Amino acid sequence: MISIRRLAFATLAAPLALGLAACSDNGSSTTGTDPVAEVAPPEGTTWGQTVTRTEQGGWLMGNPDAPIKLVEYGSLTCPACAAFAAEGSAPLKENYVESGRVSFELRSMILHGVVDLLLTRMLECSPNEVAIPLADQVWANLGELQNTYIPQGDAINNALRLPEDQRFVAVGQVGGFTDFFAARGISSDQAQACLADAEAVTQLAEVTNAAAQADAITGTPTFLINGQKIDALRWAEVEGALQRAGAR
Repeated sequence: MISIRRLAFATLAAPLALGLAACSDNGSSTTGTDPVAEVAPPEGTTWGQTVTRTEQGGWLMGNPDAPIKLVEYGSLTCPACAAFAAEGSAPLKENYVESGRVSFELRSMILHGVVDLLLTRMLECSPNEVAIPLADQVWANLGELQNTYIPQGDAINNALRLPEDQRFVAVGQVGGFTDFFAARGISSDQAQACLADAEAVTQLAEVTNAAAQADAITGTPTFLINGQKIDALRWAEVEGALQRAGAR
């Protein structure tokens, strides 16, 4: 499992550079199947509004019993994941999740140390239905975020040497995370209370890392359909795999 000590003293800029090359070595694609029928949501709701947490620390959007289950392992500091979100987030929800045929689970992978961890913790501090849109906001503004926290590497490392109930709050402040999420509905008080819970931050690291290890995930983005890795990085490739699995 990832240790907080290891996260705390990892350098920031060098791991972030790996995000450009941390794409997946995915497995075989799904084979063609018959089309599956749409599934109506419960009355008065939509599948896109139905979001729950999973045992793997992810956020599952859509019909929890959907016959086609898409999982993305994505790092919030991964440029390739940002590109997928820009291309695929809207059509995935509108054309597939809302039909009830496909569920989508985002599992945030702690690929680049404490930055990924605290960004993921901020998603965890939000209502479930807001977490995936907030992840899309992180990816849409990744350059802005990096320009804020990368120059603060020394200050962040110093903050990580503070007592447990202070270190992550301090990182959130000097790294600009608190301000970023405050502009998107998570108040500074909420963020500080969330980041002050070092035990919860540690547990998040352990759960997400265990899930990635169980699925043998080595890079992001990595996509699974019904538990099988697919050979896809871009939205067009994922969409093709969904359609071959019956979402058409």
